[in-house]
Amino acid sequence: MLSDVSFESTADIVSWVTKAGLAGAAEPDLLLGVCERLAATGFPICRALVVADTLHPVHEGRVFRWNRERPDEVEVREYGRTNRGGEAAENWKRSPFFHMLETGQSLMRRRIGPESAAEFPLLAELLEARQTDYLALIDRFDAEATIGEMDCIYASWTSDMPEGFHDAHLEALRFLTPALALAIKSASLARIAETLVETYLGRDAGRRVLNGHIERGVADRIEAVLWFSDLRGYTEVSDTAPPGDIIPLLNDYAEVVISSVHEAGGDVLKLIGDGTLAIFTSEDVGQACCSALQAESLMRSRMQALNVRRAAAGTPVTSAYLALNVGEVFYGNVGSKDRLDFTVVGPAVNETSRIAAMCRSIERDVLFSTAFTEAARPEDRARLVSVGRYALRGVGRAQELFTFDPERVDVER
Repeated sequence: MLSDVSFESTADIVSWVTKAGLAGAAEPDLLLGVCERLAATGFPICRALVVADTLHPVHEGRVFRWNRERPDEVEVREYGRTNRGGEAAENWKRSPFFHMLETGQSLMRRRIGPESAAEFPLLAELLEARQTDYLALIDRFDAEATIGEMDCIYASWTSDMPEGFHDAHLEALRFLTPALALAIKSASLARIAETLVETYLGRDAGRRVLNGHIERGVADRIEAVLWFSDLRGYTEVSDTAPPGDIIPLLNDYAEVVISSVHEAGGDVLKLIGDGTLAIFTSEDVGQACCSALQAESLMRSRMQALNVRRAAAGTPVTSAYLALNVGEVFYGNVGSKDRLDFTVVGPAVNETSRIAAMCRSIERDVLFSTAFTEAARPEDRARLVSVGRYALRGVGRAQELFTFDPERVDVER
């Protein structure tokens, strides 16, 4: 029995997916909405798949799958790099989509049977699942419209009806899929923009930029806990370690620091070589201090575990110096009209970096400013002890610095 395929019904679905794309619907919702509407007309689809590459530091792209057996949900899976060998790369090279790219095709249709099953492993799987017809489509972008690896949208549709797809079904899918691809591209680009600004600017700063806070010279005055850390002996390590070991070392230790700050509720604003600048904010500054101390504890624990792994692998190990301070800063856009940086500026930032430098001079892993100590909650303040007053380079007045009380650190940390 043929489904009621008409230009009007397909055009209605195209209209819906266009409006949903403009409204900002996510990729799974777009594919689900299209499949639900096709199924409602009796369209003989059993499975649908959309693949979109992306611009992400870890994942190459995302796969969205709809199955008639689970009609109310879309499976979402992220996949890694296919250009670095391994099983994922081999599976990709044996796929119909890869063959289409290599041969320049935009459409491939196969009636599923023993002959086509021998052509692609995917079709063998579909034959085993009693699928009868397969249609794959690639909607390519112009060269100027590519973003990273994202230069097209892949889509495929399968049927398990004995007669498979008829000509009217194929025409409907050819008409519908570009609209779906455009909506998927729109959603993916929004996701890419969010990923990029949060990855390179930090989570809070990235959200502010996406919300329109991009005017040069506009900054908010905030009180924040300031975190500045760097690696112990990094210059010596970088001078003596093989060049190929330096980037992995920085990545390993940056992962420890950044994940600790984020887990404790802070925001990393800047990576400066081996240094990290972060902030913790709260309406209760004592709570912000508590969050920074939690991040410090997480960092030390994770760094110890990392050093065990790296030492076992015969790679260089190190640890981190850390300064924590509290101060009023300007948080916003600084720079030229052609290159802006969303960051914090103010005397307190400079003071924090100078305190971090003092860690080396007085051989302490962590130092707290007077402002931090005074702002901390009583139970946190009780864990700290003075190490004396020091003049900080570039800072107008000497100040008392604090560290963890060695008599309590083994018990409480």
